[in-house]
Amino acid sequence: MSATKTAAAPRHNPKVVTALRRFAISISVLNIFGYTVLGFEQPWTWPFIALATGYTTEILLEILGARAEGRAPRFTGGGAKGFMEFLLPAHITSLAVNMLTYVNDLVWVMVFGVIVAVGTKWVLRAPVKGRLRHFMNPSNFGIAVILLLFPWASIAPPYHFTEYLDGGFDWLVPAIIITLGTMLNAKLTERMWLILAWVGGFALQAVIRGLLFDTSIPAGLAMMSGVAFVLFTNYMITDPGTTPSSKWGQIAFGGGTAALYGVLTAMSVAYGIFFATALVCAIRGAFLWTADVVSKRRAEEALALAAVTHSVAQADAAQAQAGAAQAEAPVADAAGCACPAGACACPAPATAETETEKIPVTA
Repeated sequence: MSATKTAAAPRHNPKVVTALRRFAISISVLNIFGYTVLGFEQPWTWPFIALATGYTTEILLEILGARAEGRAPRFTGGGAKGFMEFLLPAHITSLAVNMLTYVNDLVWVMVFGVIVAVGTKWVLRAPVKGRLRHFMNPSNFGIAVILLLFPWASIAPPYHFTEYLDGGFDWLVPAIIITLGTMLNAKLTERMWLILAWVGGFALQAVIRGLLFDTSIPAGLAMMSGVAFVLFTNYMITDPGTTPSSKWGQIAFGGGTAALYGVLTAMSVAYGIFFATALVCAIRGAFLWTADVVSKRRAEEALALAAVTHSVAQADAAQAQAGAAQAEAPVADAAGCACPAGACACPAPATAETETEKIPVTA
């Protein structure tokens, strides 16, 4: 008899779905303009290859995961709309990996990065509110793995987004991204504290590196004006699925990423922005696992303490009942009288001084 499959739980709440839909629309429009106006250098067929790879990987892993967990796949039951919403994260991840990396003409490296990015959501997971959720930013992780395993690969060059723009229009692209990204993150993802901590921390680390290592402070700050930095700030580091929701959690995440970037850059590590984000995500994942283990251990200790307290209470109650029963029981005196007080009269005990009756004896 086959096990009954439970219905698939909702994957995201409505606000997150709306944010994902707008993320997907934004990155799609950017790719269209990138290949027609801005000057993207990858072949125009690569976005379609990336999307096909991401969709296929997402669907196959979901089928395997649903079978292992005894539930229906999340892309079923919602019609065409539900199926498209299911593919939104894979859509964003696939286009981002292709758009932000440059791997010469080796398309299989880009395909590998997309598979790693989408697949990491099923491998690197941690308990969050009783559910296992991925903690590693998929797009960032896929790019970081490409940069680590293939040293000749690189991120897209700075002119990638404004190569064919001039006359002041090269400032229009980052202005549009900042405006749309700020509205999106303020209203839907609610990650403005993270953005503020990241941007403020990035500026601070540039100044500190300049003071400590005599590097150019203006050059360090100038990176913040580039399209790549603006895209990363509004569409990469603010991923709602892999960042904290609380105010101080967001500040710690954004500020920690900026601090790690400063350390890696001071150590002459290239592309530190991606490695720093991956490291902070890994630290957050370790924290989530540690918090879960501590929480379970405390729950077990609380249950054990409650069991001991209950046992002691039962023993005290039993002892009290025994004492009450003993107090109500009749008490026998030295003569063996077992009459309750006032119920009967016991004969006086005989003593050595008790006078005996003298009976005369005839001679």
